[in-house]
Amino acid sequence: MGNWRRTERKRNRFQMIPNILVVGSGGREHVLVWKIHQSPLVKKIYAAPGNAGIAQLAECVEVNAEDIDSLRRFAAEQKIDLTVVGPEVPLVNGIVDSFEAAGLRIFGPTKAAAQLEGSKAFAKDLMARLGVPTASYETFDRVDQAKHFMVQKKPPFVIKADGLAAGKGVLITNTHKEAVDVVRQIIEKRRFGNSGKRVVIEEHLTGDELSVLLFTDGSSILPLASSQDHKRAYDGDRGPNTGGMGAYCPCPFVSNEELNRIVETTARPVIQELNRRGTPYRGLLYLGLMMTPSGPYVLEYNVRFGDPEAQAVLPRLKTDIVPLMLEVADGALKTKALEWDTRACIAVVMASAGYPGPFEKGHEIEGLDKVNANGVFVFHAGTRKGSSGKVVTDGGRVLAVSALGESLREAHERAYRSIKEIAVSGGFYRSDIGKRVLENMKVG
Repeated sequence: MGNWRRTERKRNRFQMIPNILVVGSGGREHVLVWKIHQSPLVKKIYAAPGNAGIAQLAECVEVNAEDIDSLRRFAAEQKIDLTVVGPEVPLVNGIVDSFEAAGLRIFGPTKAAAQLEGSKAFAKDLMARLGVPTASYETFDRVDQAKHFMVQKKPPFVIKADGLAAGKGVLITNTHKEAVDVVRQIIEKRRFGNSGKRVVIEEHLTGDELSVLLFTDGSSILPLASSQDHKRAYDGDRGPNTGGMGAYCPCPFVSNEELNRIVETTARPVIQELNRRGTPYRGLLYLGLMMTPSGPYVLEYNVRFGDPEAQAVLPRLKTDIVPLMLEVADGALKTKALEWDTRACIAVVMASAGYPGPFEKGHEIEGLDKVNANGVFVFHAGTRKGSSGKVVTDGGRVLAVSALGESLREAHERAYRSIKEIAVSGGFYRSDIGKRVLENMKVG
């Protein structure tokens, strides 16, 4: 009876949440809408601009995710009780500040706090000042200075555009000549636009990558389950970096105790410092880590849910996500623990031919109706309804198939069995998501 009363009190505290707006149009936003839709607290979900998959669960409105003024007006007119921001660009551009100034509740960090992702130099400088383990680095805005620095070092080099680049602004170079060419493309030829006014050049770290997502209200921290992304376009971690080609959850090489220690070392100092500066971080913080022989090192911070990590993590989350977001948005994270499905999850991304380079749009997606197994989900990313009423491609990453399984191996088999039912002209996906950990760690 006592547990029932506590649950009822929690529900009553947040019973008036009729309208939620989710900003964005990708796979991350689809899984967020899907998760929010499961909450008994919510009556109506809007998505701006949404996609063909999101439209099955929410009312899509034709407002660009980066049009902050129009989004704010829509939220005010529709009496939106909570806005959830999916992508990083509106966060870095100050959507939270704009909404809060208008008295609108919103989930995400302010513009000042979002610099953690908006400027890699800002994040690296902050880590260095606080003693957070990260690769040694230097920052440059001139090619000649960067060249002088690199000729004194031994490759490989990790070269990063300072600003936002849709997950594609990190390049690993194996020779001095290649490194100088990349720096010139970024700084002088503006390969990533104004995001490349400066570059951060880092030492190359080796180990297993790890993604950690956590909720924070600027003080309290609540980690989610660990996951691992696969950034390279092709099997065997070959090809260019992408926004992510697949992920699995949880990571068998990290225990819950280790996960908590990692958070204390790599996240808490930064959250405390931003709070001390008067720019508290409230929202979802993403830690991109490298598990080196010397311990965990921070590769990057992101200021929103990872994509495709969200498609692997959130299907396992049994706790209602809406009260969590409300607590964070209100600056009072009271939830102390999360409930998880004991099954593992693997998400495999299908991409358009040519991605992450130029790609065509408008190809029909066939076989979506064939994926109907229990515990298997198709999360749309770059999709829309075509003139014929059929779902067609509208982006580089088209969709992700996520599958739950009693073991990581079973989740792997179910995800790949399902994605083979879907056909896109020229579409491709990696066939080895989670394969290395299955082979190297002999996990089930």
